[in-house]
Amino acid sequence: MAEDAGRGRRLRGRRSERSDSSHARVRDETTGAHPRVDRTEGSTGGSGGSAGAGGSAGTGGSGDGDGAWGDGLIARRVDENGGPEQFAVLPSRPASSSAALMPLAYDGNLRSRLDALRELVGLSRTRLDSGTLAEAGRVLDEAAARRRLSGQHTVVAIAGATGSGKSQLFNTLAGVTISETGVRRPTTAAPIACSWSDGAASLLDRLGIPGRLRRRPLQHPDSESPLRGLVLIDLPDHDSAAVQHREQVDRILALVDAVVWVVDPEKYADALIHERYLRPMAGHAEVTFVVLNQVDRLPGEAAEQVLDDLRRLLDEDGIALGEYGEPGATVLALSALTGEGIGELRETLGQFVAERQAPARRIAADVDAAARHLRPVYVTGRRTGLSEEAREEFADRLADAVGATAAGEAAERAWLRHANRACGTPWLRLWRWYHDRRDPVTGRLSTRSQADEEATARQRVEQAVRTVSDRASAGLPAPWAQAMREAAVRGAQGLPEALDELAVRAGLPPGRPPRPGWWPVAVLAQATMTLLQVVGGLWLLGQIIGIVPPNLGVPVLLMLAGIVGGPLIEWSCRLAARGPARRYGHEAERLLREAAAGCGRARVLDPLAAELLRYREVREQYARVTGAGVGVGTATR
Repeated sequence: MAEDAGRGRRLRGRRSERSDSSHARVRDETTGAHPRVDRTEGSTGGSGGSAGAGGSAGTGGSGDGDGAWGDGLIARRVDENGGPEQFAVLPSRPASSSAALMPLAYDGNLRSRLDALRELVGLSRTRLDSGTLAEAGRVLDEAAARRRLSGQHTVVAIAGATGSGKSQLFNTLAGVTISETGVRRPTTAAPIACSWSDGAASLLDRLGIPGRLRRRPLQHPDSESPLRGLVLIDLPDHDSAAVQHREQVDRILALVDAVVWVVDPEKYADALIHERYLRPMAGHAEVTFVVLNQVDRLPGEAAEQVLDDLRRLLDEDGIALGEYGEPGATVLALSALTGEGIGELRETLGQFVAERQAPARRIAADVDAAARHLRPVYVTGRRTGLSEEAREEFADRLADAVGATAAGEAAERAWLRHANRACGTPWLRLWRWYHDRRDPVTGRLSTRSQADEEATARQRVEQAVRTVSDRASAGLPAPWAQAMREAAVRGAQGLPEALDELAVRAGLPPGRPPRPGWWPVAVLAQATMTLLQVVGGLWLLGQIIGIVPPNLGVPVLLMLAGIVGGPLIEWSCRLAARGPARRYGHEAERLLREAAAGCGRARVLDPLAAELLRYREVREQYARVTGAGVGVGTATR
């Protein structure tokens, strides 16, 4: 009778399962509200149906909008002692059950670093190529996406090589035969998820795991499960011959909160896992577990020796080991087949999930990795900037190109010439005027010489721009040095023409140079000497004609005074004019130098300073990203 009753219960169970499966299939084909339940997962068909139906209840897809994993479908249950499989009906959960789920919250430091990384990417888009910023952009996108999802769940992936026993470990932790195991390789063809509590559907939607591959262990009620909040993912083999399997592993490893790497005594030192995964992910040590499985195959103390060698390899990979209470990767030895060490792993995972820090730690490690990737384009070991000496040298080169020194000398000569003309004797001025009218002006450059001089001036300007751009870009990372040179080249366009116009505008002012205060006195004295000569001459002429009584002494003295006094006054004025003439020339040179320097500053130095300021801003943002403050790198002047 008992056997008949048991057979009847099993038959009713099968009819109920077929009825639920048929019902789900009808709903999928008629309304599209629920996906079709896949019963091809071997011993996992019951739980697969539960996951698939539950995922469709809230969203009409593979997700579970209300967190109800079991929507009246049959799931499997196994007691903790490894007893026979039991079947149970998961009751439907109200839609408001997921409303209490809180989204992930980052602490102030991590938020500040993410904001700085976002600002850094925005400031660098015009200076760096998209490939360089791709990793940082991915980290920002994933951080934003993870923040919108549940903060009460921790997604942990189990990864490993072919034959390492990761699927067996997955089933042992779940207490249910969920992931297929066997000698066929690869055994795990698609990632399978197992959640210990409701509300993880959106997280699995993000991983792209369909509802038919989502499972629930039922050892404990949700409120009593030591692994409450854990979402465990069994990944395909990372060394699988199938390319799509490796692509799925790489994709999901970039999205989960933590990883359990399962290695075996034969492949724990395999270069593939160390060089492709463990070494590049060394910065993610706090969210990494390394499990040496199948220790039951090792005799005596061999397990401890292999475990020590594994720790040595991890240390060479740069992975910090979480020993003696220090943060880092957790390394354990166990046997998923015999259960040895499973309790320790379960307890460690329980504490890890209960802290609810894994998602933030993973994002922080991703930010660290992105910062390390970007370091060569932001940080340099040399002092950068444009010194005052380089600025002054640039101004001097432009002044030489525009001919500021020659202009000052010309202004000085013009002032002296004007002083000589104003204070010189009339007879000397008359002679100079006659000489200028008789002889052509010499020393005038030909058209070809002027063209050569313009070409030389252009070359000097180009050389000055090239030199200052090299000085400004010295010590900068390659992208920013290139940006500095491009800014200098843009500023140099039209600079020679602008300097030519500037030389015309800032040249000698029209009209006569300004006169010093003693100039009128000198002119009056020179006129007096000329008048004495004229009076003396007329007096002598009158004596010769007989109009004036003879008296040679006075007129001769008058004429001698005028003849000697005129050149003497002229010579004195020439000496006195040297100082004002020199000051006038220096002032003309200074004005032209300042004008040339201002033109060069506006067209070249200011754009270079703007690029340096942008670099300083991005470097400060990079310092915030790394959490090192403004002290990263060297100072910019």
